[in-house]
Amino acid sequence: MTAAPSLQEAVTDRLKQTFVGRDEVIDLIALAAVAGEHLFLYGPPGTAKSLLVRRFATSVNSRYFEYLLTRFSEPNELFGPIDLARLRDGVVATVTTGMLPEAEFAFLDELFNANSAILNNLLTVLNERTYRRGLETHRLPLVSVFAASNHLPEDDALQALFDRFLLRVKVDSLPREQLPALLTAGWELERPTAAVLTRGSLSADDLRAMADRTRDVDLRPVWELYADLVTKVRDLGIAFSDRRAVKVLKLIAASAVMCGRATATASDLWVLRYVWDRVEQITPLGMLVNGVIEHAPEAAEAHPRARRPEETDAELLAQELEEAGQDLGKGPKLVELARIRERVQAVADRASWVADAEQRRELLARAGALLEKLG
Repeated sequence: MTAAPSLQEAVTDRLKQTFVGRDEVIDLIALAAVAGEHLFLYGPPGTAKSLLVRRFATSVNSRYFEYLLTRFSEPNELFGPIDLARLRDGVVATVTTGMLPEAEFAFLDELFNANSAILNNLLTVLNERTYRRGLETHRLPLVSVFAASNHLPEDDALQALFDRFLLRVKVDSLPREQLPALLTAGWELERPTAAVLTRGSLSADDLRAMADRTRDVDLRPVWELYADLVTKVRDLGIAFSDRRAVKVLKLIAASAVMCGRATATASDLWVLRYVWDRVEQITPLGMLVNGVIEHAPEAAEAHPRARRPEETDAELLAQELEEAGQDLGKGPKLVELARIRERVQAVADRASWVADAEQRRELLARAGALLEKLG
């Protein structure tokens, strides 16, 4: 299995050097691409979501399409206009050049602005990789769709769209300690030479070849462990249907392939951290999955996302919570409240990796109390 190291060396490692504090998102973009699944990025504007996806798509020499959806967007803007020349001959056909039907990777910003005219077409694209207009049917070369929004869906129609994104990740603004590195890297990206995206040595076909290998991965070593986890995930109130539970097996197999293995191990179950429906589920879901991985035999070739972060420091996290509590006590404005909430949620996420059980419980309790005050 030689393409997996190439993906890491030629693409993900380079992206991680360029984008400060975005290792998690980069790993998930790569996972989605290898599994042929879709990834939803939840977070505020200005957190490099679209740029990350664009750079990844360019690094694997793929055809790429991106679009910002509004409530007034029309299907033509995504799928292409009617071919007027052929319409004169009585044939309804679509000009798809440079549009979504010809893309291998796509990024849809403000996904939940999709209106009813676009919604059904998008669902078919995500589910079946096909686009239909009149009597014509296009089989799409699509590998993965990445989408973003700063809010989660509320009505049932948009919930159905959200459900098609098997992976979900929260992308926050970087914490204060990473700002100097962010500013340095950001300034480099602003240079004229950085504007020219460098194409890598891999292609979308290489990713498809990796996807083909996922079908040969032996999943038997994790059957029982995964089945137990599915039940526990549902107990958290997460809408984890039988269909999604089966599709997550593709993610587990993709994790194994990316690590150069033909057999799945418990370490590959890290992918379940990203099947949440609501933000408040992220921390308990992470704790559940981390606990399963920690108590399983350690895999020699585990995915980086399965490993405990070495820098998790209980005292540092406690100090961050103390500072957040002090800031909250100053009666901050609404915008500042949102930032404090982001900081506390980030601490809660990191606290689930604290080794000492008592310290972990205390930190999570303090973070939970602050989040409750923040509403």
